[in-house]
Amino acid sequence: MTVFTFIILGLLVLLAGYAVTLYNNLVALKHRVTQAWSNIDVLLKQRHDELPKLVETCKQYMQYEQETLTKVINARSMVSNAAQNQDLGALGVAETALRSGLGRLFALAEDYPELRANQSFQNLQSRISDLENSIADRRELYNDAANLNNIRIEQVPDVFIANFFKFGAHELLNFAEEETADVNIKGLFNS
Repeated sequence: MTVFTFIILGLLVLLAGYAVTLYNNLVALKHRVTQAWSNIDVLLKQRHDELPKLVETCKQYMQYEQETLTKVINARSMVSNAAQNQDLGALGVAETALRSGLGRLFALAEDYPELRANQSFQNLQSRISDLENSIADRRELYNDAANLNNIRIEQVPDVFIANFFKFGAHELLNFAEEETADVNIKGLFNS
């Protein structure tokens, strides 16, 4: 074998190593997106389990607010269905409806001093608020991971490996305009 043959073989080995590195990086990105979604899913399930307790506690005091309680229950079901189906478009809409319903529920609770004083209500309100903050943080991490994946599968030379092995783009978890708009706090208390 000649020196030229060794150089060609060396270059082929380097090229193959580079391709393997690109492939492994794309696999890692894909799994980061999956992990980020799993983290959101865990928090959604925890909140899903807490909401019936909150509604039951509120029902004892808020006899005239059944419509608000029903909206929270329906939105809870929508979020659960969207999360199970991993339908991020529907999840964004359902999350907006749920957050709106919870905001209204917590605002209406101000009219019920006995409810506000109830230790169970206070604990549930605090727990759900903490979960809401955690969900918002996890959504940001998910969108960062999905965006990084989407950028990498479109960049040269990663695009060649991504297309060959059918790596796909991940949908971002977008929010409805109502969720990112300014909140009319006065309107919540006057409703």
